Amino acid sequence: MTKKLFIKTYGCQMNVYDSARMAELLAPIGYEVVETAEGADLAILNTCHIRERAAEKVFSDIGRLREHQEQKVRSGGRMLLAVAGCVAQAEGEEIRRRARNVDIIVGPQSYHRLPELIARASRTAGVALDTTFPADSKFDHLPGERTAAGPTAFLTVQEGCDKFCTFCVVPYTRGAEHSRPVAEILTEASRLAESGVREITVLGQNVNAYHGSDETGGTLSLGALLRCLAEIPGVARLRYTTSHPLDMHDELIAAHREVPAVMPFLHLPVQSGSDRILAAMNRRHDVDTYRRVVDRLRRARPDVALSSDFIVGYPGETRADFTATLDLVREIGFAQAFSFKFSPRPGTPAAALGDPVAEPEKLARLYELQELLNSQQREFNRAMVGRRLPVLLEAPGRHPGQLVGRSPYLQAVHLDAPRDKIGTVVEAVIVAEAPNSLVGRLADTAGRAAAA
Repeated sequence: MTKKLFIKTYGCQMNVYDSARMAELLAPIGYEVVETAEGADLAILNTCHIRERAAEKVFSDIGRLREHQEQKVRSGGRMLLAVAGCVAQAEGEEIRRRARNVDIIVGPQSYHRLPELIARASRTAGVALDTTFPADSKFDHLPGERTAAGPTAFLTVQEGCDKFCTFCVVPYTRGAEHSRPVAEILTEASRLAESGVREITVLGQNVNAYHGSDETGGTLSLGALLRCLAEIPGVARLRYTTSHPLDMHDELIAAHREVPAVMPFLHLPVQSGSDRILAAMNRRHDVDTYRRVVDRLRRARPDVALSSDFIVGYPGETRADFTATLDLVREIGFAQAFSFKFSPRPGTPAAALGDPVAEPEKLARLYELQELLNSQQREFNRAMVGRRLPVLLEAPGRHPGQLVGRSPYLQAVHLDAPRDKIGTVVEAVIVAEAPNSLVGRLADTAGRAAAA
């Protein structure tokens, strides 16, 4: 008998990948994904601890799901509630203490044990909890088959981080760096391509530190892995995220120059433009190192566009430190960026630091930085108008006859095209820019209109 599975995914792309793998893991024991929690037999909150007030948002959702659990009981059934991901890993005991309606707590390295935890929760009272870091890789226990909902897919190749930035919980929730074997990745990627995937985004908490074992007993870097992935029939585009400036090695930069499938868009977090703050964050690079990495990338691929992450209001940040960040943004120029005001994560070194920046000042700095970053994004999008860009069409748009896809620079592009074009790369003339997207026209249609 089919059972209903509801999954809510928070945060990063790796969680999107993990949620998809959970669904695949549970399909053989009868679970089918549904869009709402109403009537579900199992609800999973796949949580992220990076964003501000992450735990509070999870507890709020746990409370809302209690009503669905009670409705399920009134109809003669039972809804199991599982909290997975990084909040589960970091605050499992607190969840157990505060949320009596949670049946399963499972960390991001243990979700391959979900069938066992579900069975345990179904037959016993109390919480089935697993927030260990198993010696065996979870990937060894996940289904070999991959399904894809469209022409793009995420593929995790590396997990964990050994950098220990003072503000970051990843080393504590995802563990030490672990790279999957090359053969395992290529098999998964080939199955994705066979199911119609044209673009693969390779994922890792520190993805460019990848060093996976190959069949010869050696290891491959991310640059070498991208070359292997590009040879898989059907794979037209490759992206990767998230990167650390210290791991932008020559082989990876050469892949940007020499492998056409590697898209000219890179997310490369810098966090601050102040050497003093970077040192306090334990980022292990200074501003000049970041500049030199960007220079090497742009020499190898002149059309490369950059995205980045910024934290403002880190403890002890002065106005001069913040001004240095603004200066770096103006110097480098970013097509996109994510910016946040500092908020402490329990268990991280930064959480215990004194000399906090006052909240109103943090907000003022954040708005000032975002205004600059948004103006750069608008300028970058405006520069696309009149250009011909290859666009991978992914899904129907909001209007009849409209499709939406992505440019090489990860911009959403809306254009009119037949539905059977989904999954194909088309040449589009960009005719207008919107705040967060582009408007295009099929190049052959534009040519006919011009001739008329």
